[in-house]
Amino acid sequence: MTEVKLTVGYDEFEEGQRIGTEIERLSASPEAAQLTSLIIGDWGQAYENSSEEAVSALVKYSGSFPALRKLFIGEMGYEECEISWITQSDLSPLLPAYPELQSLTIQGGNDLSLSSLQHDKLEELIIITGGLGKSVLAEIAAGHLPNLRKLELYLGVDNYGFDGGLEDLYPLIQPDKFPKLTYLGLKNSEIQDEIAAAVADAPILDQLHTLDLSLGTLSDKGAEALLASERIKGLQALNLSYHYMSNEMIARWKASGLPADVSDQQKSDDEEDWRYPSITE
Repeated sequence: MTEVKLTVGYDEFEEGQRIGTEIERLSASPEAAQLTSLIIGDWGQAYENSSEEAVSALVKYSGSFPALRKLFIGEMGYEECEISWITQSDLSPLLPAYPELQSLTIQGGNDLSLSSLQHDKLEELIIITGGLGKSVLAEIAAGHLPNLRKLELYLGVDNYGFDGGLEDLYPLIQPDKFPKLTYLGLKNSEIQDEIAAAVADAPILDQLHTLDLSLGTLSDKGAEALLASERIKGLQALNLSYHYMSNEMIARWKASGLPADVSDQQKSDDEEDWRYPSITE
């Protein structure tokens, strides 16, 4: 695999460097034709400027990247831009521009849109946010991704953009929605118990090898629903890491023989049971 990461730092942006120019320069390079993975990092003060320029350039020069199979838009650390501050845009124009794309990863949920989510070959969609809007969940539910095998959504909290509920997730767990799906991640959520209860006996589990409910506020309540499920027993992996389960519940999981990751136990802040997902701001 040939992989390149493009980044425009704060100082470079101040000096006039632009992500569109960097993409154009890469498109004209000898390595462009062999590039299989492209990572777009900070496009220049991403807390104020959206990813639109990067998207436009990637679409314009798509013909220069015939081998591209993996694309990551917004890979940046907190020192560059807090995840909840990253300003995205409508990324759906990328899909028809790259008909052979297999993996799309997006970080940052502000102004994110996938208004026309249609792709015959995309196998992996990962969206990492501190708060994912229900409008994006609706766009995913309305999309056409017949070859999707992995869907991983970091849902986050309402303070940073999550404005949905279980009703917005139900369309995503219908077994006919993504017929080839084998990995489902509904994670990093402040409603992790409710999600666990909703998916515990959902028919979609019959087609999954991995269910990922990690990084959220899962407690004994949600864990109890999972343990009571017969369908859970068919999974090859159940990721519950970073959780708020009790020692007793952890012991029950370990004694169950089920392939559950119950590492990284968290403790509530106080007697009012304040619990937080792993990634918020």
